Amino acid sequence: GRLGGGAPVHAVSWRRSHVRSCVRVRRRSVRAGLAQRRGSMGDVVEDESTFYSKAERYWQEVPPTVDGMLGGYGSISNIDINGSRRFLKRYLGEGPDKTGTNCALDCGAGIGRITKRLLLPLFRTVDMVDVTSEFLDKARSFLGEDGRRVDNYYCCGLQDFQPQPGRYDVIWIQWVIGHLTDEHLVSFLRRCRVGLRPGGLVVVKDNVAHEGVVLDEVDSSVCRDLPTLRSLVQRAGLEVLQEEKQENFPDEIYQVQTLALR
Repeated sequence: GRLGGGAPVHAVSWRRSHVRSCVRVRRRSVRAGLAQRRGSMGDVVEDESTFYSKAERYWQEVPPTVDGMLGGYGSISNIDINGSRRFLKRYLGEGPDKTGTNCALDCGAGIGRITKRLLLPLFRTVDMVDVTSEFLDKARSFLGEDGRRVDNYYCCGLQDFQPQPGRYDVIWIQWVIGHLTDEHLVSFLRRCRVGLRPGGLVVVKDNVAHEGVVLDEVDSSVCRDLPTLRSLVQRAGLEVLQEEKQENFPDEIYQVQTLALR
């Protein structure tokens, strides 16, 4: 992604590489990305299999570290986690319209940066899903003692992952949707909706473009503007409860928005 309305740069996100049975998901790097195309998803992604295979090739060399997950921008991790924690805690607790704290799902979890810093401190148990077994293996050591409260390490791509119905209080989806086509994103969000407990919440945190859909041809990912994202959320049968811009990120990366969905 890039900073909407500014110079073209490549913002933090997750990768999604593709084989027919599984979808690879990992964080996209923050780097200069000059090869861009703009338009609708249909305009910028001409061949779906190429869209996924290019992403897979790009991310094969990513090291299993926080800095690797954030494309060399490991310094933003604390800012990111603190902003996410403030956002999420507004919804957690007892009572009407509140979200429980029993179990959360970390989508495209990688080595577990979000699981370790955000979800395990707030939830009794966490499930992690990622397509790359090496990163899930690394997560077991990265999480330390708290990793005992990770119930499941699912090695599967998000396109094919089926959340257990009614299991999750929160499904956290961060820096990943840029590696899903519109149809795959809508389908995944529909399955997430089924996976929620009563009062449960889906949270999407990702880059947003200034206008339309922007394709980065280097890592084969897209960045959507907010109207496009809202439309896909609506198609999935979810309602946007709140939108919030992440503050204090470097100027050279895209604007990042957090959306609470139910």
